Amino acid sequence: MNKNKLIFLIIAAVFLITMIWIGIDISKRTTFPGSKGNLKERIAPSDTIK
Repeated sequence: MNKNKLIFLIIAAVFLITMIWIGIDISKRTTFPGSKGNLKERIAPSDTIK
């Protein structure tokens, strides 16, 4: 195997692992919008705006 091809594959693997790790981290910190209940604020807007 070429030295350049090996370096490319190593960098590509590190990039993919980093992207997967970031995606998992973001998905753990957020919730799906449909999973939230219907809050009063979402059903009827509050009258606090003047």
